[in-house]
Amino acid sequence: MFIQNLRAKVGARLSGEKSEAGFTLIELLVVMLILGILAAIAIPAFFNQREKATDAQAKSAARTAETAMETFATEHGGSYAGAEAEDLHKIEPTLVATGEKNNVISVASSAEEYTVTSEASTEDTFSITRKPGGVVEFDCTGGGGCPTGGEWNK
Repeated sequence: MFIQNLRAKVGARLSGEKSEAGFTLIELLVVMLILGILAAIAIPAFFNQREKATDAQAKSAARTAETAMETFATEHGGSYAGAEAEDLHKIEPTLVATGEKNNVISVASSAEEYTVTSEASTEDTFSITRKPGGVVEFDCTGGGGCPTGGEWNK
């Protein structure tokens, strides 16, 4: 019934008829209520996207650091020993070697294995560990972008 009345009023307004004076206060309140409900659903989903994007940047930085680490080993006779975040920054300038929680890369390495870690501004950390024999593990800590179990590359 309400929709039929609404259609009739909108149709009359569009065709130029002067029989209807306008929408009632109740009709306007119902429309505002519907808009409010839609906004209440959409706004929290929007804010969550920013955290997801920040975590995705940290994951990307960890992957880029992994590639830079392999390049470092190629240039140093197959050994990962002695690699520092600054060395990776020299290989790939987009990597952040120093700072606070802005996808800053940290490195722990020995001759045959390494771990590169990137920390997002959400305080989630994403790390890639290459063990002897080529086994690679993807670990993470934190709440938002880190799945249950701590492996982020499944």
